[in-house]
Amino acid sequence: METTSRVGAQPPAAEGAQQLPSARRTVDGYLRAPFPWYGLDEAFTGPRWLMQVGTAADGAVEHGSIGHGDEPSVRGETGSAGEAREKFAVVVTVAAQPSRRSADGTGLLEATSVSSAAWLAGVGLLSFTWPGQMDHTLRDDWLDQQTETAWALADDLDGPEWSRLSLPVDGVAASFCYRESEFGWVLAGTTGEGVHLGAYGRGMSAYGLGFAVVKDIGAYA
Repeated sequence: METTSRVGAQPPAAEGAQQLPSARRTVDGYLRAPFPWYGLDEAFTGPRWLMQVGTAADGAVEHGSIGHGDEPSVRGETGSAGEAREKFAVVVTVAAQPSRRSADGTGLLEATSVSSAAWLAGVGLLSFTWPGQMDHTLRDDWLDQQTETAWALADDLDGPEWSRLSLPVDGVAASFCYRESEFGWVLAGTTGEGVHLGAYGRGMSAYGLGFAVVKDIGAYA
C-alpha cells in the first residue's frame, strides 16, 4: 500500500465557530474517499476528531484515521500516579483494494488486507509512544526499529503475539486480531462494506468497543 501524503490532525471546530482553512482541507480529504469511514459506535459519547488521510500517487484516498476521547500526547507525559493522562481510541479505515497498476502504469501497487490495517494501527500507536528514559536523539532509531517490528507483527496475524477478539461492527459481531503491549493495544479486522479496520488506543479498554459507519463525516468540519 503506497502512501504519499497526509492531512494534518485537526479537531472538529466548535459549534458556531469560524472554520479555518486547515480544518476545511482536513475534512475535504475524507470527503474525497470513495469508501465509508468508520468510527466508534453510538455507545461512545465522548469527543471525536479527525486525524489524517493517506493517498496514493494519483491522489486517491486510501486510508484515514478518526480519534475518540482525549487527543493523545507522547507516552511519558504521565499523571501523578504514573498513569497516562489521556484515554483514547483511534479507528483506521483502509480501502480494500486488489493488486493494481500505479497511476503512471509503470508498476503494481500492493493489495490491501487486514495486515495493512494492523500495520497502520501499529505505527499509529508508535507515533504517540516514547519511552520516558530515552534521549530525544535516540528516538528516530527506536522508531525505525519499532516500525519494522510492527510490520513483522502485522504480517503474521496468526502468530502467537495475536489473540482473537469479537466486537460489533454495524451491530454484527466480527472477529478481530488483537494484541497488547506496554504502550497500548492494537487490533485489526475487516467489514462487509469494502474496507478493513484497524484501531489502537491507550487508557481505554478495547473489550467494550463497537464500530459503525460514520453517517456524516462533514459534521467534523
